[in-house]
Amino acid sequence: MIAKTPPPPYYAVIFSNIRTEVEEGYEKTAWDMVDLATQQPGYLGHESVRDGLGITISYWASLEAIQAWKKQTDHLVAQRMGREKWYKAYTTRIAIVERDYSFEQK
Repeated sequence: MIAKTPPPPYYAVIFSNIRTEVEEGYEKTAWDMVDLATQQPGYLGHESVRDGLGITISYWASLEAIQAWKKQTDHLVAQRMGREKWYKAYTTRIAIVERDYSFEQK
């Protein structure tokens, strides 16, 4: 599903990753992180896809909201588990969205 975001400017956190073969706990933690992120101040939405390469883009109202999410206690645990078990590699990019436009066939 495409996230419904407010008019720009806002921020995007782009998390690109390659998984290991380890599945233990991954899916539950991923869903828990989605649920937790939606409760954070400044969270605007997210989009995610996996086809070999995984990409999750989360949208945030401010850099402060992104920093608070990065430091959230349960998220810190998930980050550590990701480095230890679930990811071969990842890159996180933070960008400001200055313009967006949409199309939706009716």
